[in-house]
Amino acid sequence: MSYPYQIGSLSEYHEAYRKSIEDPEAFWAGVASNFHWRKKWDRVLSWNFKEPNVEWFAGGKLNITENCLDRHLEKLGDKPAIIWEPNNPEERTRVVTYERLHKRVCQFAQVLRNNGVKKGDRVCIYMGMVPELAYAVLGCARIGAVHSVIFGGFSAQSIADRLEDAKAEFIVTCDGAYRGGKDIPLKSIIDDALIGNKLVKKVIVYTRTRIPVSMIKGRDVWWEDEMLKVTDTLPVEGFGEAEVMDAEDPLFILYTSGSTGKPKGVVHSSGGYMIWTNYTFVNAFQYKPGQVHFCTADIGWITGHSYILYGPLSAGATSIMFEGIPTWPDAGRFWDVIDKYKVNIFYTAPTAIRSLMSFGLDPLKGKDLSSLQVLGTVGEPINEEAWHWYDEHIGKKNCPVVDTWWQTETGGLMITNLAGITPAKPSWATLPMPGVQPVLVDDKGEEVTEKDADGFYKGNLCIKAPWPGIIRTTYGDHERCRTNYFATYDNLYFTGDGALKDDNGFFRITGRVDDVLNVSGHRIGTAEVENAINMHASVIESAVVGFPHDIKGQGIYAYVIVSGLRGDEAGTRQDIIQTVSRIIGPIAKPDKIQFVTGLPKTRSGKIMRRILRKIAEGETANLGDTSTLLDPAVVDELKNGKL
Repeated sequence: MSYPYQIGSLSEYHEAYRKSIEDPEAFWAGVASNFHWRKKWDRVLSWNFKEPNVEWFAGGKLNITENCLDRHLEKLGDKPAIIWEPNNPEERTRVVTYERLHKRVCQFAQVLRNNGVKKGDRVCIYMGMVPELAYAVLGCARIGAVHSVIFGGFSAQSIADRLEDAKAEFIVTCDGAYRGGKDIPLKSIIDDALIGNKLVKKVIVYTRTRIPVSMIKGRDVWWEDEMLKVTDTLPVEGFGEAEVMDAEDPLFILYTSGSTGKPKGVVHSSGGYMIWTNYTFVNAFQYKPGQVHFCTADIGWITGHSYILYGPLSAGATSIMFEGIPTWPDAGRFWDVIDKYKVNIFYTAPTAIRSLMSFGLDPLKGKDLSSLQVLGTVGEPINEEAWHWYDEHIGKKNCPVVDTWWQTETGGLMITNLAGITPAKPSWATLPMPGVQPVLVDDKGEEVTEKDADGFYKGNLCIKAPWPGIIRTTYGDHERCRTNYFATYDNLYFTGDGALKDDNGFFRITGRVDDVLNVSGHRIGTAEVENAINMHASVIESAVVGFPHDIKGQGIYAYVIVSGLRGDEAGTRQDIIQTVSRIIGPIAKPDKIQFVTGLPKTRSGKIMRRILRKIAEGETANLGDTSTLLDPAVVDELKNGKL
């Protein structure tokens, strides 16, 4: 399979970029014509950022799974689509060819239909990283059901919130999941999440760990039993038929943390998302047919959606799906997987790289890694030290390091170097993808035209015009989509990130400028964590900020006012951490909890977070003007009690 739209040189990049900006409709029509459409679109693009309302390929009819599966069967049917590496390296690997993947997806699509799922229904998927997760996701897409995957580390309360917001009536889960040395009881967490839920009609349970589970008559069914009810031969009339979707029909909802306590259900469409994930995958990683691509993300996050499933599969690639974690059974696990499958493209998070750096070079002894051709990083800005370690010790200075910036809301890569095509610069995401028009603005929304003292343009990162993978709405609350992304600056999509730009037009992301933390590449709202901390019986009030963390990038620092410590600070800290874990999940646990008697508030009652951030970061010498505080004396207490 060749990709006529794959960029082959720096001059081709500049030419593609120019065309994509000057005539986006002609440019993207050219790319989209390489895919399978049941009916061609009526119009390539219509948009405004006021409402907002964005439509790509409107009137076009397709099914994304036909582009990920059916169209590859003739030439790639016997080639691996997904290689599954289990948590336990002693367990048998599973290689799923395109033919088998197609068959299993069609079968599970029929299971969903048999259980009452229809086009437009929301299906919540809460599973470990097993091939059946891919079958479930693609099975939903096959019949036009809207999938909403929830990461297996979230708590029952977090799941309940998402189920309620999506008004989901169907759940697909596992009895349990393996993750490193832990067994996670997924089905029992789902049972807890369903207490009081009146909407969910069916729960389909796949057997993975064989731990005892409660199966409720009439509601819960076993995956294996349901698959036995489906015909095993293809084709049979009506079996495996893909639902015809409009390009603008929703494909999935994926929840992401906002600056308020309630997660946002980001909605992506079928047509534009497919084109964007394929185009960015093929170009950023310079994918060549036959290469083995290993993205280490969980499918519960957008990275897994876009660069384990939809991007690679629509390109006919071989994608590795890994159930485990990078440090189990030892810190050489990633390198073992790379050697075992002769991985060519390796895409992971800076948090994982920093964590593996901390083990030194011993875990690399005896590892070959010579199959690697491209390295990538995702989820957060990578620091220079980690970039150079990755380049030198993993890539042997032979592999371009593709530093990608993007978001759940963007659907796919936005600013990145293209492997071996455009220049790399350590810790800089560099140049925008074709179709992406970034701009730096000041707090008033004026474009930044003056350099700072370091010789860079510095401002809030916005995008001027839509790209095919742009968010369409936040589920059930379009006004929230408008206010979050399009209301801050007139006629711009606001990313919520700050950035620098150099004279070459390269961008460096400096981090969130709103009240959202980036912990190990996962966005967590400060309000969400504060709400969870405040649920603890002893807590009166709390304030949460980020601070630099050697491994995670950002850690969570909580200032907490409690009633009656009774001298047991350590015990109370553990109780608060346990509370946060139960309400949100372990990923949101505070790294540091400082008990305080007051918080720095203005006379109007607003918490001055910049003071809390500076203290958490250890910058206690210059806290700026504190004269507007209701009680300036509280600042000294905070400084003296810093952990």
